[in-house]
Amino acid sequence: MSDPAELYETDFFRWTQEQAALLRQVPGERINLPIDWRNTADEIEDMGRRDLRSIHSRLRLILEHLLKLEHSPAADPRAGWIDTIGQYRNEVEEILDDSPSLRGRLTESWPRDYARARGVAVKGLARDGVRAEEVSLEPAYTIDQALDPDWWPTNRHGHTS
Repeated sequence: MSDPAELYETDFFRWTQEQAALLRQVPGERINLPIDWRNTADEIEDMGRRDLRSIHSRLRLILEHLLKLEHSPAADPRAGWIDTIGQYRNEVEEILDDSPSLRGRLTESWPRDYARARGVAVKGLARDGVRAEEVSLEPAYTIDQALDPDWWPTNRHGHTS
């Protein structure tokens, strides 16, 4: 275990997980305080999970809009998609700055996040005449590409980002 005060400042997610684990050990130590240790531990642990859920939500929106930028023949909505991607890229990086250990968690859920984003993107792209088969079932971008503020997919219809 790391120094809790330092960890709180440098990796909030890891701090929540370690503190929850420690709180779950307290009842066995015979500390006689009227504190609901189990639920307190669950709540602290959930504080860290909220950041993780928030990142996944933002990543799915980033991926959805990247897929639309790549596949949509429509020109008008592109500026809005680009703005949304930029905003969410910044928000994800802010959370990762507070909780760097979450970065490692992104890789394991990347295919699932991509699949969910693809499902939403395909529905929107269908309105533009894009068939679902035209959008890759496997992740079309890496995590680094999705979060890179200077990276944009090439549009299949010649539009520029």
